[in-house]
Amino acid sequence: MKALIIGTNGQLGWELSRTCPDNITSFEVDYPKIDLCDSSTINQWINTVSPDCIINAAAYTDVDKAEIEKNKAYQTNHKGAENLAIEAKQADIHLIHISTDFVFSGEQFKPYSPDDTPDPESVYGKSKLKGELAVKKILDNKALIIRTAWLYSSHGKNFVKTILNLMKGHSSIKVIDEQIGTPTWAHGLAKAIWIAAAKKLTGTLHYTDAGVASWYDFAIAIAEEGLAAGLLARTNPIHPVPTSEFPTPAKRPMYSVLDKQSMWQTTGIAPEHWRVQLRLMLKELV
Repeated sequence: MKALIIGTNGQLGWELSRTCPDNITSFEVDYPKIDLCDSSTINQWINTVSPDCIINAAAYTDVDKAEIEKNKAYQTNHKGAENLAIEAKQADIHLIHISTDFVFSGEQFKPYSPDDTPDPESVYGKSKLKGELAVKKILDNKALIIRTAWLYSSHGKNFVKTILNLMKGHSSIKVIDEQIGTPTWAHGLAKAIWIAAAKKLTGTLHYTDAGVASWYDFAIAIAEEGLAAGLLARTNPIHPVPTSEFPTPAKRPMYSVLDKQSMWQTTGIAPEHWRVQLRLMLKELV
């Protein structure tokens, strides 16, 4: 089996590269070698690689900047996904498209199932939903959409590394305690994607690690586990604060816990609690 991974400069793309199973040959590419807004570059890579599966881990992910750069966000997250789906359909290739918890408003306050109606409130969420709808319309039963949330990795910039750095440079920090979700180690998501690719799963599924946390809970765990791992010499106070204390251009979902039951059942994955996964990732930083 051959797989074309798009977006390998990002956290998930990097994890997909290093977790690729031995029985799968992966071809890795990112912008500018491939431009999802330019169908000719997609077609060129498909013709060169002749993949059995395409994994689209590329996206415009700057949530706040998307409120200003709306066209750029929609071009990548909507038109880019649409172009990729068109090329995948013409070549009869299985597409796995990665989406986000931001397609939901966060006002339901119970885990969102894959069948729940999306209702995004940010440009980022709206552009990602447009991409989802385009993939579904074009590929129907030849595509899998996987929504995830709160990704981090030992590669790239993320919340975990930010908290570790703040712990070293500040006597105390403030972290929002009202927004609830689930931290997700991109390494685990990547392994789940490879299982889904091998099984040629289609439809819409959700994947995060198990458990629930606020950003404040997550920050506390990062500090405690970072100290235990030797990444921190000490921990400083972390103060819980409301969302209003950190106003942002984009509105975030207040509750974006995703229901993963269908993903676990169809892949046979045994869920791992997010704190266990965090501990494993921090060992990599050591």
